Amino acid sequence: MSESFKVMLVDDEDSIRKVVEQILVKDGYQFCYAPNGETALQMFKRESPSLLILDVMLPEIDGFELCRIIRQESSVPIIMLSAKADIVDKSVGFNMGADDYLSKPFSPVELSLRIKALLRRTTNSINKCKQTDNSKDIICNNELEINCNSYEVKVRGGKVELTPKEFELLCFMAHHPGQVFTREQLFNILWGEDYIGDTGTITVFMRKIREKIEQEPAKPKYIITVWGVGYKFCC
Repeated sequence: MSESFKVMLVDDEDSIRKVVEQILVKDGYQFCYAPNGETALQMFKRESPSLLILDVMLPEIDGFELCRIIRQESSVPIIMLSAKADIVDKSVGFNMGADDYLSKPFSPVELSLRIKALLRRTTNSINKCKQTDNSKDIICNNELEINCNSYEVKVRGGKVELTPKEFELLCFMAHHPGQVFTREQLFNILWGEDYIGDTGTITVFMRKIREKIEQEPAKPKYIITVWGVGYKFCC
């Protein structure tokens, strides 16, 4: 299955390139590489990778800006790499549209597992939504329309671009209207119970989804915060 996927690395450190290339080739992925943001933008359009790994500290265009630019035209899964472990740094990455975040130095095994998990979940997210309730391939709620077949979200008739993880989270909650989920539950649903990460990531994703689907993000009518507990989708 992995042979059909192409993974693109954008990093100016040759040592990182060698490590990542070894991991990807061993796992059966196709590999392409760009040393800077300008080259990455040109290569991205030409190679159409299945997943991107972006270093934060890049020459010319940094990883955050590169992520933002790519997100304007593609929902390809993106993993950010950084020597920083600061939650603020992570929040910037998620705000720009990243799906995952890995701090350097990283374990080759962990990177391999994260790539597999992200590609698997991205590929299966639509099917997961349909398996939850086959009668709800299209969910309409006032001015919000979620199409789990075409992977599209519309607000007041206009298409809204969500990242794969944002779509998966919104689709899951829309299939469980009125049910309250904790951040831990939602984190486990998106990444799996064995995944190590910060559940505060869910807060960032909720904010980004609200900014895209809510007319007044500060006064949401779709995704509601249940203080001290978690979140629920209002129907």
